[in-house]
Amino acid sequence: MDAPVATDQSGLTSAEVEERRRGGLVNAVPEAPTRTFGEIVRANVLTPVNGIIGVMFAIIMMVAPGPDALFAGVVISNSVIGIVQELRAKRTLDKLAVLSAPKATVVRDGTEHTIGTGEVVADDLMILRPGDQVVVDGTVVVSESLELNESLLTGESDPVVKDEGAEVLSGSFVASGSGSYRADRIGAASYASSLAEEARQFRLVDSELRNGINLILRWLVWIIPPVALLLLIALLRVNDSDDGWRDALVGTVAASVAMVPDGLVLLTSVSFIVGVLALARRQALAKELAAVELLARVDVLCLDKTGTITTGEIAFAELVTLDSGGVDEAEVRAALGASAAADPSPNATLAAVAREFAVPEGWEATDAVPFSSARKWASVTFAERGTWFLGAPEVLLAGLDGDDAAVVMPVLERQAEAGRRVVLLARSDEAPTDEHLPPARRAVALVLFEDRVREDAPEILAYLRSQGISLKVISGDHPATVAAVARRAGVSLEGQAVDARTLPTDDDELADVLDRSQVFGRVTPHQKRQMVGALQSRDHVVAMTGDGVNDVLALKDADMGIAMGSGSSASRSVAELVLLDDAFSSLPRVLSEGRRVIANIERVANLFVVKASYAVLLALLIGVLQAPFLFLPRHFTLVGTFSIGVPGFFLALEPTDRRALPGFVARVVRFAVPAGIVAALCTIACYEWFRRSGEMALDEARTSAVCVLLGIGLVVLVLISRPLRAWHTGLVAAMAASYAVVLSVEPLREFFALDLPPRWAWAGIAAAVAVGAVVLVVGPHVVPGWWQAASRPDDDEEPAAAVPV
Repeated sequence: MDAPVATDQSGLTSAEVEERRRGGLVNAVPEAPTRTFGEIVRANVLTPVNGIIGVMFAIIMMVAPGPDALFAGVVISNSVIGIVQELRAKRTLDKLAVLSAPKATVVRDGTEHTIGTGEVVADDLMILRPGDQVVVDGTVVVSESLELNESLLTGESDPVVKDEGAEVLSGSFVASGSGSYRADRIGAASYASSLAEEARQFRLVDSELRNGINLILRWLVWIIPPVALLLLIALLRVNDSDDGWRDALVGTVAASVAMVPDGLVLLTSVSFIVGVLALARRQALAKELAAVELLARVDVLCLDKTGTITTGEIAFAELVTLDSGGVDEAEVRAALGASAAADPSPNATLAAVAREFAVPEGWEATDAVPFSSARKWASVTFAERGTWFLGAPEVLLAGLDGDDAAVVMPVLERQAEAGRRVVLLARSDEAPTDEHLPPARRAVALVLFEDRVREDAPEILAYLRSQGISLKVISGDHPATVAAVARRAGVSLEGQAVDARTLPTDDDELADVLDRSQVFGRVTPHQKRQMVGALQSRDHVVAMTGDGVNDVLALKDADMGIAMGSGSSASRSVAELVLLDDAFSSLPRVLSEGRRVIANIERVANLFVVKASYAVLLALLIGVLQAPFLFLPRHFTLVGTFSIGVPGFFLALEPTDRRALPGFVARVVRFAVPAGIVAALCTIACYEWFRRSGEMALDEARTSAVCVLLGIGLVVLVLISRPLRAWHTGLVAAMAASYAVVLSVEPLREFFALDLPPRWAWAGIAAAVAVGAVVLVVGPHVVPGWWQAASRPDDDEEPAAAVPV
């Protein structure tokens, strides 16, 4: 049975609200998709890396439990650190999302209450005042010159008059006037929610880093099993004693574990999380960890004019008094201040007037007609001072003699070209009758307004352009207005602003126009989405800013959607990044964080892929040479900790502004695989030389191999850390010193199964490390494209521009 509908101004009673809650008639809008606690735990525990390590751990516990099982600690650390960090990020982001959620004012039991939009129930009486957002669909109950801005829904900026009985749609804003409406369609049934439903489908952002790491892991999943099997067969032949199978399994486990880039996924996640939290501190809400990377890869940024380049406010620009009006400037300024003060619910234009002109003494308003977009003027009658009109020049000049029009029209044309809005102030001794203008009125002054450009917009846009990002300014306003604002913001125009009504519908032709032009006016919501697709068809990585429901599909189609915190909930729910405080100045910091993530994860990936490369080659070489495996699992744990794990953690968090370039996997492979080959060859050569010499025990030969592999690993660390800073050198020295401590302290030496080589062997160890270092340093000059393509050292590049603060 349907609940009764509230028709009076006291709203629903508490009993009626509770009845609707029990019946499920609550504004339950689907939230933006995020991972639950269970999904976060599963994603961090049930990984391919943990699966491989877990199997190896089970094997080693069966054949040789003890220190050789140390490597399993990476499963626990990967999982715990990943879960804790992601939950921390989720908690922070959820708090920010709650703070940014819109509120609603309802009348219940005859009293106004401010509540969250999710607490609205069907048939609630909702109050609307200037600036309020309509949060659910409904029917107007009371209208006091109520006008709504539906641009977030339709893209049209002109306010729409809403009388009693008119329909209002969620996502619109009160432009002027006030009133109330009854909530009819709530939750997913509302207009804004239904429009956004297609875009609400969850998808991971297209992260080159994540895709590249997954590709590397897939390769290793195919490589590890056959290599491990071949190694096991070879070691079984070498160890033909009764317990030889145990040694064969231990060697196979050691090689297999070393082939797995165990900490790569963890350090990637940590780096993403640190970036997300850094942005959160600047009120930039990233919906997914990998989103922090995207802006660093963007090469085209589509900007909304309003709310991005401009503050979204109309600002007073200039007052032009007309000699034909016969009124001096002091009286004009007084009339403007008094007129603005007489309207209890001023629209944006009157609010700008009120900010500029003081309220004069002695101006008593006796009658007023509020502004309406239908008639396009407002009036205030003052005792003994006549009636003053403020409105559209073409309306207030209509029917007057030609002198006023001849004076005003040239000014209008010039100001329109400059991107300014013009309002005419007129005076009459007669008041309007039945909202019709009196015939006897005179044009007194022109009041000029302009969109207020953000103070930091020129610096921010200049910085983005200097980073190779092409800017496209898109708006539903007149092209001349958009072009003027763009020029004031420092956007250099190549050619004229384009009227979107002339744009071709063919994607290829549209892409040609987009390549040639920067500024577009009269753009419809459908065209925004098509423009994003056309740019992407030319292999551009596109970011788009938006704040309305009409932007939702374009935001979703863009490689990175950036929504404003004051925009519609639909646009915020589908964007990868939400600027909660509408601060355009956050974009350079997002770009900087993305660069840090990309550059540092690439460095870390180099370390882990070098390890996987030399582990695979060592396994193959041992199989060919039919020799005992040169390392125990604990040896790889030691080398990995000092040359990869600990240094990689610090490198993953290092600040950097290196520009992001495509080709992550190619660069890593072109550096890491040759470096791994060099490390493997030098290590196996030293091991076999000492082992076959007959003057060194197997444990001593293994210890010598550990020294060589760690030494070359530290050389690799130095190379990928370029340009070297003092702390890089200190980090490498600390890792070398830590290994020296392990060799010097007998309990540690015994724990890691190390046996100091004789003194004469240290010259051979140093020679093997030196040969590896020379090859790694000289290699780029001999093999074109190896090192330069891999690391792009900053000292070979122009320094990046400083990030605006």
